[in-house]
Amino acid sequence: MKFVNNLIASKYFSFFVTVLLFMILYAVGIMTYKGFMRPQVFFNLFIDNAALIIVTVGVTFTLLIAGIDLSVGAVLALTCMMLAYLMENTGVSPALAVPAVLVVGTAFGAFQGYIITKFDLQPFIITLAGMFFCRGLTAVISRDTISISNPFYVGIASARIGVFGLGFVSVGAVVALLVLIVAAIVLGYTKLGRTIFAIGGNESSASLMGLPVFKTKVLVYTISGFCSALGGIAYSLIMLTGYNLHGLGMEMDAIASSVIGGTLLTGGVAFIPGTLFGVLIQGVILTFITFQGTLSAWWTKIVIGALLCVFIIMQAFITAHKSRLSSKSSLEQTTPKNGPANP
Repeated sequence: MKFVNNLIASKYFSFFVTVLLFMILYAVGIMTYKGFMRPQVFFNLFIDNAALIIVTVGVTFTLLIAGIDLSVGAVLALTCMMLAYLMENTGVSPALAVPAVLVVGTAFGAFQGYIITKFDLQPFIITLAGMFFCRGLTAVISRDTISISNPFYVGIASARIGVFGLGFVSVGAVVALLVLIVAAIVLGYTKLGRTIFAIGGNESSASLMGLPVFKTKVLVYTISGFCSALGGIAYSLIMLTGYNLHGLGMEMDAIASSVIGGTLLTGGVAFIPGTLFGVLIQGVILTFITFQGTLSAWWTKIVIGALLCVFIIMQAFITAHKSRLSSKSSLEQTTPKNGPANP
């Protein structure tokens, strides 16, 4: 019983559940569909979801401080549109266009973070306004699709990187994996990461400890803006277009993936590898639909919605269980082992 209690109370419990769910889904796919066990099917999960992986990392940072960023999908669309417009309509080279859109996305994230933190405003409202602003600005640039035909950029998009002779991944997938590694190092082994966790756990306590709360919160939204723009670059490598409706609803996919991966909506708890598996679960479900051939892709949303509800309920159960264990431990420490002393 003690082992079970400790397992549930572990900060990695949600991650283990997520990995187990992914393994079960993948095993079902192998047993159900011929060809599902080919290594390239697994690699395609990273290729097709590279942009979502990058964006979800940024969203995870905001959720860690009990915030949220609803503008990520719109920033992704704006990035794709700016890249297409710069390269096709003005002749700017990718070497200049890519850094330019990264700067714009990062600056926009920093601006949102500053407004939220400086005036103590609700992140939901500010980032919702940011979503409308970026989506509208994308339409102002062009309401029509702009195709990217720059030979160098198309070459990068078409590049395939072999994986031990078993298959290949795209440049976007490699970038997504690098982002995951960097994020895991930042959160697990740096002062910034410890400060982010402290703010998410209790912002007032973090402030009393002398931690740079204001600077860190702004930096978190700056990171989210950077990841959104970088995700937009990865998305453009897949689509090779700029379009106003790119990334529509991706903010919800990112939040769902992060929560399914073990991130608490109340802040203070997250595990980057869990975020990855949260995205991969969405990818596996969509792969099911592709192999099946007759189901609508909207079934992915239905299943993810159900899983999200299950994981939120599980998080509530785990939080309550930890509180009971903490109360029980405190009671045992304050109660003498031999009972109250005789007067």
